[in-house]
Amino acid sequence: MSKMNAFEATYGGEGWSPRTRNMNQEIGTLWGACGIDSEWAPLKKVLLHSPGKELMASLDDYDAAQMLEPLDVPKARAQHEDMAAAFKKSGIEVFYIEPDEPATPNQMFVADLMAATPEGVIIARPASTVRAGEERWAARRLADMGVPIVKSIRGNGTFEGADAMWLRPDVAIIGRGLRTNDEGAAQVASILKEMGVEVVQVDQPFGSMHLMGSLRFADQDLGLAYPNRLAHRAVEALKRCGIAVAFVPRTDELRSGSPFNFVCLGPREILMPAGNPQTQAYYESLGINCHTVDVSELRKAAGAIGCLTGIVERELV
Repeated sequence: MSKMNAFEATYGGEGWSPRTRNMNQEIGTLWGACGIDSEWAPLKKVLLHSPGKELMASLDDYDAAQMLEPLDVPKARAQHEDMAAAFKKSGIEVFYIEPDEPATPNQMFVADLMAATPEGVIIARPASTVRAGEERWAARRLADMGVPIVKSIRGNGTFEGADAMWLRPDVAIIGRGLRTNDEGAAQVASILKEMGVEVVQVDQPFGSMHLMGSLRFADQDLGLAYPNRLAHRAVEALKRCGIAVAFVPRTDELRSGSPFNFVCLGPREILMPAGNPQTQAYYESLGINCHTVDVSELRKAAGAIGCLTGIVERELV
């Protein structure tokens, strides 16, 4: 048949090549390797921002910068480098956000700026004017890494990544409160439901920051809860998913040393803030292997290892 009597390939004729693979199948080939569907599977890739001179802006009025105390900037930067080195020592790839100057003082808390899914990343929309726009730089770096952006929170929605977690590959939990409002939670729930994921929404207590401050995971069947913070509905959802809930003992170091603010590196293996012997001993009594790094200066900015770490990729369950 001559070209005159046939559709060209561009119109569906001979030579047309249909795109038949789904998004999950394209990740790692067409798209950069990424995605998570649990909080405990082996960690493979993280996104960080190394703090620098932007922290100087917080020294005169640290409360306006939403920090707890003024920081020793060189010390904070050195501790951040040590944290990154600890990830690399565990075989985890580390990538960095490098925003145009001037960066904002809280840019280093990357966990708030994104939430990974099996098909790519949801870009957050921080609730405070102090952090407004930080998400742009996370989006740019993730795009440069080839990571699909499946959703950006829009309109009047606010959402921070530390308010969303995976209970199972088909069940996620979202905390609504100071940082994530109803509209933001609804937008996240909508995109996850399109992926076939059930979403459990819980309220955060007044005076708390994120769901991350109430709930962490060490394994597929072990969740750790901050005492008197985790909503009853959340505990019910965890148990329904076969996850035992261990409430961390209330000690002075639980608040002063941020031992709850850790990252799970893999099943029963975590990277946690150093200098918390009581909590570390409790974790170890649960069979958790604890790696430690000093973040005592960084935590003055009202966050620690979990807050500082954007999770880009884990092994999918």
